[in-house]
Amino acid sequence: MTVPRMRWTDVVEILILAFLIYHILLWIKDTRAWVLLKGLVVVAGFVGVAAVFNMSTILWIVRNVTGFLVIAVVIILQPELRSAIEELGQKNILSSLFNFDATRTPEGLFSDQTINEIVRASVEMAKVRTGALIVIENNTPLNEYMRTGIEMDAKVSSQLLVNIFEKNTPLHDGAVIIRNDRIVAATCYLPLSDNPMDKNLGTRHRAGVGMSEVSDSLTVIVSEETGAISVASKGILYHNITEDELRAHLVKLQNKENQEANRYGNWNLFRKIK
Repeated sequence: MTVPRMRWTDVVEILILAFLIYHILLWIKDTRAWVLLKGLVVVAGFVGVAAVFNMSTILWIVRNVTGFLVIAVVIILQPELRSAIEELGQKNILSSLFNFDATRTPEGLFSDQTINEIVRASVEMAKVRTGALIVIENNTPLNEYMRTGIEMDAKVSSQLLVNIFEKNTPLHDGAVIIRNDRIVAATCYLPLSDNPMDKNLGTRHRAGVGMSEVSDSLTVIVSEETGAISVASKGILYHNITEDELRAHLVKLQNKENQEANRYGNWNLFRKIK
């Protein structure tokens, strides 16, 4: 008996498959697919028993329903599969290898002035309990959500943001979308998160989390009921944060070349509400 020679390409192939299987299992563990996978393992066990004892009827049924089962699994897991593909697209593998993101300058995604204006507006609105929903675009284009509102092209300023969200004004309902240093749309409708949340949190918070689940954007939420400031990012809601914590989130998203975000402390101190 001869042992087949292993080429270097075989080693690479094994590593790639191991990497993919590991990350697929990690992804499955955090979704409904984990429960489905355990159910499929149980079914596979019964099929194995049927094969050992040559139960022809059960084996015939398995052979004829396998194709329909695959289609059913894809339909059931459609939201999770879409989320996984979107998350893969947000990894920006090509962008990290080839720097063709012209929107990012040495100053980052947006300027320090824009950070100051957003923080100032959020704090001012929190003091008087003016509800606000501010979405800052990152790498994922938000054009489809911009089209649900009124397109604008204005420099980010605290006065303008406060005026937009002032009660009983034409633009106060919905979200503002910021791209780089410009307000590009107002009164935009955002997708609501289906994940369980604190019942004391309203539609604004659910919309902010929902937006962070379908894109790599960051959403600043000011509660109309309590005046608390929250931030939604990557499906996580950081609730009732301070002015410094809000600034730290924005600096991290800004992603300056000199990594200024490090000077704002430990991110693990933030309070998370899922």
